[in-house]
Amino acid sequence: MATISLRKGNTRLPPEVNRVLYVRNLPFNISSEEMYDIFGKYGAIRQIRIGTSKETRGTAFVVYEDIYDAKTAVDHLSGFNVANRYLIVLYYQQAKMSKKFDQKKKEDEIARMQEKYGVSTKDK
Repeated sequence: MATISLRKGNTRLPPEVNRVLYVRNLPFNISSEEMYDIFGKYGAIRQIRIGTSKETRGTAFVVYEDIYDAKTAVDHLSGFNVANRYLIVLYYQQAKMSKKFDQKKKEDEIARMQEKYGVSTKDK
């Protein structure tokens, strides 16, 4: 298998590779059992978190026990078709995720301040 060949020798992985995967474009009605069936083929899974709120539907986090299993899953499942939807499987990167939330928080703060002080951003 590919995972066996990866583990032999002194294989260096890219710095973005980690055990936590971020999965997008999932069908909204996918069950955790189906997720375990799909992702469990590539190694032991520690945890799967499926988004349930309006903003997080169709996304999930998959945590593998081993980093090499996570790499194999990304290699094989990116573009995998599930219920006529092609999965987007990425390595979770804390810095990028927090940046998105910080940007939204800043935009909301600016909008509140504009409303409070009656400032308009429209060109005159």
